[in-house]
Amino acid sequence: MTDPQPILILMADDDDDDILLTQKALKKGKLLNKLISVRDGEELLDYLQYRGEYSDASQAPRPGLILLDLNMPKKDGREALKEIKADPELREIPVVVFTTSKAEEDIYRSYKLGVNSFITKPVTFDSLIEVMQTLGKYWFEIVSLPTETKKGTYGEASNDTTAH
Repeated sequence: MTDPQPILILMADDDDDDILLTQKALKKGKLLNKLISVRDGEELLDYLQYRGEYSDASQAPRPGLILLDLNMPKKDGREALKEIKADPELREIPVVVFTTSKAEEDIYRSYKLGVNSFITKPVTFDSLIEVMQTLGKYWFEIVSLPTETKKGTYGEASNDTTAH
């Protein structure tokens, strides 16, 4: 049996330094997950819905996890989260808010909109490595995620455990 491919992480963040540091932290933390980045909520939804420059689905593989900054230009993370969780094709993709905000209102509203986790970005690089390792262990080793169907979207959850 071969090892499954590492789960793709899609990061929506307008800060190039945060994206670069997250990539470095994944590598330093020995996580093999590929990180793809988009710069705002509009580009995130274009990617997820195969629009514009992402219209070729083979060039926009379905992520297993979305890291979402709240404060971005054009369409912010709150608006993007609301649209993702309202879309039956996208709502099963786990979304982790990964932001500098510590505001109680942002935390509360994010969970109300359906976010799976809320993480305040750490200040130091060593702390970022630790967060990425913990995130990787939790989402990619401990949690069971739905498997993809041939269309590239996640199938409906089923309680049927019989073999077909």
